[in-house]
Amino acid sequence: MSVRQKKQELLEAMHRARAMEPSSFVPNKLLDTLIQRMQLKNDAELCRVLEVQPPIISKIRHRKLNVGATILLRMHEKSNIPIRELKELTAEARTEPPPPPPTHH
Repeated sequence: MSVRQKKQELLEAMHRARAMEPSSFVPNKLLDTLIQRMQLKNDAELCRVLEVQPPIISKIRHRKLNVGATILLRMHEKSNIPIRELKELTAEARTEPPPPPPTHH
């Protein structure tokens, strides 16, 4: 097996493992809270207010990008929501329990 094939197999195994583990970060609560509190209509309007490109919010919403210090600070500056509360929203999202498994009778 070539190095390239081994690398591809390893990547596929990592993706399968990641898909099976519960998500540790669900940013929708944070983004939805910002939209609600700032009385915005959608993610596009949130991008304009935060002065970030739409792919940034999209990547955060789809868990491809974590909320870093820079965007957290900008969220605070634009929304006047205390940084502690914003961090709690992200932590709350991280600790939400997964839905219970279906029961079979």
